[in-house]
Formats: sequence, structure tokens, C-alpha cells
Amino acid sequence: MTLTLRPARTTDAGRIGDILHGFAREHEWMPELYSGAETIAFGGWMIDQHWVTVAETNAGVVGFLALNGTEIHCLYLTPSECGRGIGRCLLDQAKTKREELSLFAFQANQRACRFYERNGFIEVDRSDGADNDENLPDIKYVWRRGEVADG
Repeated sequence: MTLTLRPARTTDAGRIGDILHGFAREHEWMPELYSGAETIAFGGWMIDQHWVTVAETNAGVVGFLALNGTEIHCLYLTPSECGRGIGRCLLDQAKTKREELSLFAFQANQRACRFYERNGFIEVDRSDGADNDENLPDIKYVWRRGEVADG
């Protein structure tokens, strides 16, 4: 597999939206709040903010990470690419750009929580979900260079 990480282009919005919308449709605990078109528009907005790095293989764009300052706003992969090291590559690249990173993961997304913990993120807070659109309990994670093992 050839993997390329690159800044997202406007033309990637459709694929980013598909990946993000697909996640909501594939997980029964995740409410489907937005249409496919709205999710694509959101992907385009994140690209316009210069937040998005895409992971591209011979199969095309298979994942992305959206970094807003020090907050990882999104990290999603197509289901077939999970467990192949692509998420870690995206995360490692983000770590090279910042001394500290933070993110929220839904408590129900145990696979993601384990992934972040394996990659040096430490739980610093939990919420009941009142402050997120999905109203799902979440966990705030933080990674600081030199403070924890880098995975």
C-alpha cells in the first residue's frame, strides 16, 4: 500500500463528507443528524479553514484528520482501512506540528478511545454530552510532547 498524507483540496469535500456521513450510518449509537449533502458541505468548510489533511492510497482518499489549532476536530477512516496504521500516521503528523493536542471522543466509541490511549493521549475530563450536537457522553483527551509516551 502506498500512503500519501497531503493537505485537502476543495475537490476532496465529497469524499470527506462520505467518510464522515458513513460513520454515523455505520454505528447504531451515533445519531444521524445531518444529510449527506450537509456533511459534504461541512467537509468543504473544514477544507476552506485549512484544517484538513487527507490520507490517500491507490484507492483514493481513505481518511482524514481536521486540526483546528491544537484541537483535533475530526479523525475518520473508511472502515476497510481501520487497523492498518493510517490513523496513526495522520496522528503522528499532527504531533509534529504541535506541542499539545486535544480532542473529544464519544464514550461509546471504545475503539477510538483505545486508539487514542495507545497513542499517548490521556483522559482529562468526561461529559454527559450536553455540549455536543449528538448529545452523547464524551471524553476529552490531551497529548503533550514529552509528558507522556509518544505511543
